Amino acid sequence: MSAFPHQLIYQPNNSSNGPVSPVHSPTHTPSPPTTSPGQTSPSINYPISHGVPAIYGGGNLPLFSFQTKLPHKMQPPLSHAFGPHPILNQNSGPPGQSLMQQTSMTVSQPQLNIALSTSVTNPLSVSSAHWQQQLNYAQLSRQSASPHHHARQAAVAARSSLGSSAIAITDPNNPNKAPLNGIHSKKENGEKLDQPFQQWMTIDLGGMGLKNISKELFRYHFLTTLYISHNNLTYVSPEVSKLRCLTILDMSGNKLSVLPSELGMLTNLKELLLFDNMLVTLPFELGTLYQLETLGLEGNPINETIKSILQKDGTSAVIHFLRDNCQVPPQPMERDWIMLENEAGGDRDTFTLLCYNILCDKYATTQLYGYTPSWALQWDYRKELIKHEVLSYNADIVCLQEVDTSQYDEYFKDSFNELGDYDSVYWPKSRAKTMADWERKSVDGCATFYKNSKYKLIDKQLIEFNQVALQRSDFKKTEDMFNRVITKDNIAVITLLENRETLSRVIVANCHIHWDPSYADVKLVQVAMLMDELDKLGQKWCTIPNHSLYNYSSPQKISTIICGDFNSTPDSGVYEFLTRGSIRQDHNDFGNHIYGSYTSDGLSHKLSLKSSYSNIEELPFTNFTPSFTGVIDYIWYSTNTLSVTGLLGGIDKEYLSKMVGFPNAHFPSDHVVILAEFRVKPPQTIQPPPQFGIPSSNSRRLNSQRK
Repeated sequence: MSAFPHQLIYQPNNSSNGPVSPVHSPTHTPSPPTTSPGQTSPSINYPISHGVPAIYGGGNLPLFSFQTKLPHKMQPPLSHAFGPHPILNQNSGPPGQSLMQQTSMTVSQPQLNIALSTSVTNPLSVSSAHWQQQLNYAQLSRQSASPHHHARQAAVAARSSLGSSAIAITDPNNPNKAPLNGIHSKKENGEKLDQPFQQWMTIDLGGMGLKNISKELFRYHFLTTLYISHNNLTYVSPEVSKLRCLTILDMSGNKLSVLPSELGMLTNLKELLLFDNMLVTLPFELGTLYQLETLGLEGNPINETIKSILQKDGTSAVIHFLRDNCQVPPQPMERDWIMLENEAGGDRDTFTLLCYNILCDKYATTQLYGYTPSWALQWDYRKELIKHEVLSYNADIVCLQEVDTSQYDEYFKDSFNELGDYDSVYWPKSRAKTMADWERKSVDGCATFYKNSKYKLIDKQLIEFNQVALQRSDFKKTEDMFNRVITKDNIAVITLLENRETLSRVIVANCHIHWDPSYADVKLVQVAMLMDELDKLGQKWCTIPNHSLYNYSSPQKISTIICGDFNSTPDSGVYEFLTRGSIRQDHNDFGNHIYGSYTSDGLSHKLSLKSSYSNIEELPFTNFTPSFTGVIDYIWYSTNTLSVTGLLGGIDKEYLSKMVGFPNAHFPSDHVVILAEFRVKPPQTIQPPPQFGIPSSNSRRLNSQRK
C-alpha cells in the first residue's frame, strides 16, 4: 500500500486524454529578466541580425555558430472537478475581499525580478469580472477545508444520481487484480481490454493536516485531478511534473512560500488553485501552462505586478506575462553525427540529404503554440533561425515542407542560392490554383534545394494527390474518394538529379502527407498514389540517355529517396507499406472505407525501401509538442542502390528534460531536422530489388485455416 493516507474518488473514465510528451522533469530555474519584454535588440550572432528581446541578460544570445555541422568531407475547456462552481451574485458574498497586500518586510525574489516601472500603480476595483472570479473561487476553497471534502461530495452525488452508480473498484497498487467490490471491469465487444480499465482518476488528500506527501503519489501518472489543499505543506516535490494528465491541481490552504518550476511541465492544467498560501513570487516556467483557465492566488502576499495583471486581465494574461519574460534556457549541445559502417564505393558518389518541416507562419499561432514565447513565434525571428540551421549543415540536397509561396520567392530562394549555392524547385499546394495572386502567396508547399555545383536538374514533376485520385477509373464512383481524398490538397515534388562529375542519378521525392490522425486511410491512399506515380515517372526517366557506367534500364535501378512529413508513426500502415512493399486490402488503417483496387486487392510497390534512421533505430521523435511527441518525418531510400553512411543524432536529453515542446528560442519549428549521408553503390553491384506480391485471398484463407 502507498505510504500516505488517501481517499480515492472512483469515477468512469470517459474523458479523452490525448498523447502527452515523454516524462521530463526540469531542474533549472533560470535567472530573472532585467528589462521589459517589449524591448528588442539585434542580438543574435547571425550573418543577418534581427530583433530579439533584450531581456535575456548579456545582450547577445548565440544559438548556432554559422559553420557546417557535418563531417569535414561532406479540446474544449474543462469544468471544475464535479461540475462548474456557481458564480456568486456580484452584489452578494464577502464584500471587499482582496489579495493580501505586500508585506513591509524585505522579500527575496529570485524568480520575479521585475522593474518597478512595470508595476500598475492604480489597481482596479475589486468589482472586475476577473477579480470577482478570484473571490468566488477563494470562498469555495475556504468552505472545502474539511477532510476529503471533494471525495465526500462525489460520493453523495453518486448516491443521489439516477440509475446504478456501481463502479468497479480496483486495487490502485495492483490494478490487474479482480475488482474489490465484485463488479467486472470494462469490456469491449465482449472481450477484456489488453490494458486494465482505469476507473478512477482523482485523489482527494485535502484537509488531512499533512506536512509531507509521499513520492509514491507521483507514480499515478493517469491522475487528472489532485486535491492536496488545506494541509500543512511547506514544500511540493519537483516530481509533481510526472503527473502530466492533471487538469486540476488544488494546493490551497497550505504554507507554501515557493513553487517548483517543474509545475510548468503540467501543460494540461486547466485549474491551478493556490489560495491562502504564502506566495510572493511565481516561477516564470508557469508561462508554459497555456491551457490554464483559472489561477487562484487570493490570500497570498503576491507581487504587485502579478496581482495587477490578474485583476485587470485574468489568468491568461498572467500566463502570457510569465511566458514572455521567462529567460531563455542554456543552449543545447550540438547534435551528434553518427557514422555507420562504410561500404565499398568512391567518395565522389557520396551525398547528404536534409529533410525539415519548417512550420509555416500562418500555422504558428498562439492558439496552437501557446507555450512558446510570442517573440520566438514571430516569423521574422524564426525564418533567420531556419535559414541559419539549414545552411549550417551544408547538405547537398535540402527538402523543406510548409514553405509558403511568398517566403520561398522573397526569402529562401535567393538567400539559399547566395549563401549555399542552391538551385531549387518549388510548388505550392493544390488550392493555390484556385486563388487570386495575393491569396496564393500565403499557400504553403514543398521546396527541394540542391547544390548547383554538384547536381544538374534533369526533370521535375508535381504530384497532386487529389488530381491523381480523380484520374483513377476505379476511384470515380467511390464516395469515400470524393468525401475524404479529393478534399485534401497535399502534394509531392519529384526531381531527377544527375551528379555533374559521376553522372549518377537520383530521384528525390519531397512530400507532405495529410495531418489529421482520424484520416489514416487518406494517408495510406496518398502514399500508395505516390508510389504508383513514382513508378510511372521512373519508366519515363529510364528512357533519358545517360553516358555514365550506371545501367538505368529499369526504375528500380535508379537511386531513389522518398522523404518528407508523412504524419504517420512507425506503427502505421504507411510505414508498413513503404517498408514491406505491400499491404493487405483489409488493413486496419483503411477502416470501412472503399478505395477501388486499393481496398479490393491491396497495395504494393516495386522498390526496396528502408527508413534511413531504422539503421540505428528511429529517433525518439521528429515532432515535439505537449500534445504529441513522436516520429512522423522520414528519409526512405532504395537499399539496392544506396547505403547509409551517416546520420544526424537526436536532441540533447538534458535539454529536453526542461522543455514542454517546440518551437522555442533554439528550435524554430515543432519538427526537427533529420539528415542522412548516402553512398551510391558501384554500378556492378546494383540489382533490381526482389518483388514480393500481395498474397491472394485464397492463399490467405488457406493459411488462416492452418493456424
